[in-house]
Amino acid sequence: MDEVERQLRIIKRNTVEVIEEAELREKLKFSIEKNIPLRVKYGIDPTSPEIHLGHTVPIKKLKDFQMLGHKILFLIGDFTARIGDPTGRNETRPMLSPEEINENLSRYKEQIGKILDLDKTEFVYNSSWLSKINLEEFIKICSIFTIAQILEREDFSKRYRSGIPIALHEFIYPLLQGYDSVVLKADVEIGATEQKFNLLAGRTIQQAFNQPKQVVITMPILVGTDGKRKMSKTYSNHIPIDTTPSDMFGKVMSIPDGIMEEYFRILTDIPKEIYEEMIKKNPRDAKAFLAKEIVKEYFNEKIAEEAEKEFDRVFKEKKAPSEIPEYKVDDSLKEEDGKVNFLNLLVSSGLVSSKSEAKRLIMQKAVKIDGKTVDDPFIKVKFNGGEIIKVGKRRFLKIKI
Repeated sequence: MDEVERQLRIIKRNTVEVIEEAELREKLKFSIEKNIPLRVKYGIDPTSPEIHLGHTVPIKKLKDFQMLGHKILFLIGDFTARIGDPTGRNETRPMLSPEEINENLSRYKEQIGKILDLDKTEFVYNSSWLSKINLEEFIKICSIFTIAQILEREDFSKRYRSGIPIALHEFIYPLLQGYDSVVLKADVEIGATEQKFNLLAGRTIQQAFNQPKQVVITMPILVGTDGKRKMSKTYSNHIPIDTTPSDMFGKVMSIPDGIMEEYFRILTDIPKEIYEEMIKKNPRDAKAFLAKEIVKEYFNEKIAEEAEKEFDRVFKEKKAPSEIPEYKVDDSLKEEDGKVNFLNLLVSSGLVSSKSEAKRLIMQKAVKIDGKTVDDPFIKVKFNGGEIIKVGKRRFLKIKI
């Protein structure tokens, strides 16, 4: 197998589509012959401070390119984040302030460094060129597309037919993302399948600016822990990579059995025949193996083993975790007799997001104090300190007075 085919085989692993494969083969051939690395672009908008396992799918493909010696251009959409990517949305995203964007950015490099070699990764920020673009250039970009072409996007067409407003700035988003590729002279751009329109816009705009068209590589979208929707913080079904090993292990263990194969295929290097046999033989053990493999990647093998022991301690042996966060009861929650409205405490401690959620969990007998089930949502409790509250299977809190 020659070097072009070897690289192509690695690059194509786990991809959904390569547009166009023949172009990629030619780009690789030129790169190898001239010893000039390809410029590989991936963009992410800092709309949240957390990078989750869903984000890692395209980032791991960047790692493949990096290992093959190509140049990684990790684009931070600090300008486009102010607009908000409309992809897959049925409503207009709120526009973020520069302060919110900077706060989210502060943790990005540390998290990305868990996957990529930061010394070989060039971080670029599209505010450095988009904030300076003049009106003439902007009009030129807009003239490349028609409104009809933009409305061909499924998310836009659904909203248009349903009478849901589409703000004009949302039309502009894919044009700016495409223009990023012109500025960066990207040879390849990687993104999720739902980003296909935006990625192809880059090819179209590069051609209009007399540049060689980038190859587009689309990656699969990881389903969240609910097993239904894509992984997203919005849906509270995500697994952050910047979390504790125990939390990561436990969240992987919470995924439905039906998506285990997808997680093995997309998130690990375990051969298909091995994980299929493991799942067939014992799904629970297979999932524990999967969780350990994922934790090992972002921490290390010893920590992954400790996370598994901690999980078994809580769920197999029905014991409290070895480390439980403490919560000091605020005096403002206490009544004259020293008792605390339990619903208020659950919300103020962050164990639940609302009183309605607390009531629902109590009615489902999913809340315990020192192992005793709480069955009255309106109970008032006098705490002495040291009591352990358990909500659901994985949320624990130790009361501090």
